Amino acid sequence: MGKLDGYNVDLKGMTSDTVSYRWQADNDFFSAVQGSEIKAGSLDVALRVKQASGAHELEFQLKGEVEVTCDRCLEPMSQPIEAQCTLKVVLGEDYADDGEVVTVPEREGIINVAWNIYEFAALQIPLRHVHPDGECKVLLPTSSEEEKTDPRWDALNKLANRK
Repeated sequence: MGKLDGYNVDLKGMTSDTVSYRWQADNDFFSAVQGSEIKAGSLDVALRVKQASGAHELEFQLKGEVEVTCDRCLEPMSQPIEAQCTLKVVLGEDYADDGEVVTVPEREGIINVAWNIYEFAALQIPLRHVHPDGECKVLLPTSSEEEKTDPRWDALNKLANRK
């Protein structure tokens, strides 16, 4: 039994039209998934599976925090996550994922949603993630340092600005 087998959803064995699942995705989860963006965190994950004609709709709700690397100082930082995401799954011959619909082999009828949870969380992280002002370990230049310029450029700027 693998570390992520607890995230298996039995679509074929559903006894009612709607089934709910709850998980706590913690540091062990992120370590087992081995994604590159998120290394640690704590997410409450709720999943509701609705069975419809020929398809299953998986509605995920994620809430918590993950640890990412600050782009500025390269130190770990906390990033809040709150998301509602949907995944459509159908049973078919072979496994396939076209971006909109996931096909799971009917003979198995089980989908492991661990990677989907990871991806949904990773998609909530902004492209640029930095600590809030004053919390970053990198010292930013003060305004007086920013105003200093190279004297050679000053002379060229005077020539360029002359009319």
